Amino acid sequence: MQSLDISVISQSARWINDQPIWLCTVLSTFGSSPRPPGTLMVINRDGHFCGSLSGGCIEDDFIQRIRDGDFRQPSQVVRYGDGGLTPDRALPCGGVLDILIEYLAPTAANQAYIAGIGQSLNCHFALKKRITPPAACHSLTQETWRSSTIVERDASEIVITLACAPRIIIAGLSAVAVFCAEFASGLGFETVICEPREDILENFRGQISGSPILDTVFPARYLEQHGCHANTAIVALTHDPRMDDLTMMEAVNTDAFYIGVMGSLRNSQNRIRRLETTGGMTAEELTRIHAPIGIDIGSKTPAEIALAVMADIVRVKNQRTVSVSR
Repeated sequence: MQSLDISVISQSARWINDQPIWLCTVLSTFGSSPRPPGTLMVINRDGHFCGSLSGGCIEDDFIQRIRDGDFRQPSQVVRYGDGGLTPDRALPCGGVLDILIEYLAPTAANQAYIAGIGQSLNCHFALKKRITPPAACHSLTQETWRSSTIVERDASEIVITLACAPRIIIAGLSAVAVFCAEFASGLGFETVICEPREDILENFRGQISGSPILDTVFPARYLEQHGCHANTAIVALTHDPRMDDLTMMEAVNTDAFYIGVMGSLRNSQNRIRRLETTGGMTAEELTRIHAPIGIDIGSKTPAEIALAVMADIVRVKNQRTVSVSR
């Protein structure tokens, strides 16, 4: 499974080849709104859509308005909730959504515009676009990395800095890794699995759901060759110290926001000592490693351990803190 933003833009690229599309971006939310600023959705002329603006609260009304011929300006901002388009349709807990709608005809210029956004999301750099409604986007430039999409508005101009999709690199396959990949895909992470052991790969191949990127290169070598952007989590889940330790040694040389390795408290303490004495890691580098990995929820089964791992990754990604006891 792709990141939802990548899925939206990929679908946009397919549709805009032969029909107009409406690319929608949540600009701001007030109260309790189901989707954060920067959320994307695309709709075609038949009412088919990819993505979501509100988790189902306004999509039906929005699609019907498109079928009725609304939203034909190159760009415009509409509001749902608080006296907006449908005053009688309340969002959960009185929330309010402001949405940017871009009407894009199937022209070469618009196709290139969508392709540029797709390149940003897939190639892991941020992209800043500037729009002054009701005109079309007038500036599309590459930016330094961002951990999340940023929306800025003044009286006339809208500036949206699109962040690259979050990514997880899983070093080695195991029962926990299989569930971790499944959960990560469902959470919108681009998922990469590095598994050089042919017998292990063959054993787990049929158990992997979604569409992760499978690479047979050694995980540490993958990181050495490709690196990663700062919206990446790197996890080692094999219990094989040869693979896990080397992955950690290379991972701390990257900008990954989360680095973790599976193991009991005792094994993790032994690993940290090995990485310090044999691997030559500094105290600062060692503090970047989550070991034992995951939030302590009393996990026992592979699925529960994977849940704890992904919960911790999402916690760090969203800059939240929890009370953890081990």
